Amino acid sequence: MRISKSKFVAGVQCLKRLYLQVHEPQLAAEPDAATEAIIQQGREVGLLARQLCPGGVEVDGAGGLGQALRNTRELVANPEVPAIYEATFEHGGVLVRVDVLQRRRDGRWRLVEVKSSTDLREDHYHLEDVAIQYRVLSRGGLDVASACLAHINRDYVCRGGSIDVRRFFRIRNLTRRVERLQPKLTFQLRAELTVLAMPKAPDIAPGRHCTDPVTCEFCDRCNPPRPDDHIGYLPRIHASAMEELEEIGVESIHDIPDDFELSEIQRRATTCVQTGEPWFSPELGEALSMLNYPLCLMDFETVNPAIPRFAGMRPYDQLPFQWSVHVMRKPGAELEHYEFVATDTTDPRREFITSLCSALGKRGSIVVYSAFESQRLSELAAWLPEFAGRIKKIQRRLWDLLPVIRNHVYHPRFAGSFSLKYVLPALVPDMTYEGMPVANGQDCQGRSKTRPRQRSKSRPEELIKDWGLSGRRASGAEACAA
Repeated sequence: MRISKSKFVAGVQCLKRLYLQVHEPQLAAEPDAATEAIIQQGREVGLLARQLCPGGVEVDGAGGLGQALRNTRELVANPEVPAIYEATFEHGGVLVRVDVLQRRRDGRWRLVEVKSSTDLREDHYHLEDVAIQYRVLSRGGLDVASACLAHINRDYVCRGGSIDVRRFFRIRNLTRRVERLQPKLTFQLRAELTVLAMPKAPDIAPGRHCTDPVTCEFCDRCNPPRPDDHIGYLPRIHASAMEELEEIGVESIHDIPDDFELSEIQRRATTCVQTGEPWFSPELGEALSMLNYPLCLMDFETVNPAIPRFAGMRPYDQLPFQWSVHVMRKPGAELEHYEFVATDTTDPRREFITSLCSALGKRGSIVVYSAFESQRLSELAAWLPEFAGRIKKIQRRLWDLLPVIRNHVYHPRFAGSFSLKYVLPALVPDMTYEGMPVANGQDCQGRSKTRPRQRSKSRPEELIKDWGLSGRRASGAEACAA
């Protein structure tokens, strides 16, 4: 039985996950747009990291495992090769492919594992990842001088042009730590190989490991959907409170004792679920009376690339590429729609804010859902200081609907969440995210641009390709309007 590095790490998270990956992979959920974007982003960061050790040779895995192993041995034996990318090794039933293997002047080797995170994440098993590679290489006869992790430097600021990889990456020498981890790996490997030899998957109860550090692709198999009245659907309920309720045999919100300690909002949610009726506070009308016409209902879409694209940006900064504004001139008036979407991969920020200022005018409340838009406006003001004054005036007009809903409204179908994904269909049943061409922010990542004040006719799946990074919710302005 042979396991890869990724499967070994999956086994560290959960032995059942490992078993299903190897023996029943057809049961895995299909990766969503967010997962695919993260994987693609990791590839891009990995390719950039090769510039830390230029002149290397990549081991092509297209010819199969045997060919990759032979090619790696030949490259290791060739002193003219300064580095090997995707070097492939096997030992003790474990197969690893090393992101960057650098030849030192003394003939020894430096192993470099590349991560797109901004730090060493022990809770994501980064140490185990590096340690299993070190084990396979060193026990297979390679003289490994050091085992390192290269991760992104969050403080790196793009100056425009090419990325300075020496400043973009931080390299952590983990040699001593992974050496100390080897005895633990011995027991882990033994457990994994034992489980893989079993006739069926091990019986492991679901728990935090189902979603931490990553959501298992078999999570739904072990975690059937909860009933709508499950205590886990109370807003912000702590795990300890759930355990306390389960210990007294309570799993339904209907059965929560009147004297059980809950927050005000949790008690409100409990009453709504128990009665089946929504709740609206007496002060809701007063809160809504603060709105001034014309109303501008605004929503942004962003991407947050690991590798910054434009001057002034840092890794994972949010880059706004689309805005949508619905304008209601007076109560009951028909909505007017304006929008901007970037059409190419040039810097969209200046055109984004210029067109937005024009669409918003100078009067009326600007309705948003959460502080997200205000935060993005502050970043735009820092990047484009000539717009700072106009942006500040826009921010003074912002009216956040989220705290109004949180403080004055609850519906049994909120399921403990104040996300628009739950709030919208509960309060406006005939308007839902289901069936929308763009159902979430991940699907809205794109590169199309229409003129402001004109609806986009671009297909969302066509927009993904060039921006293709993690985005944000879609249709927030329409939801606020509803």
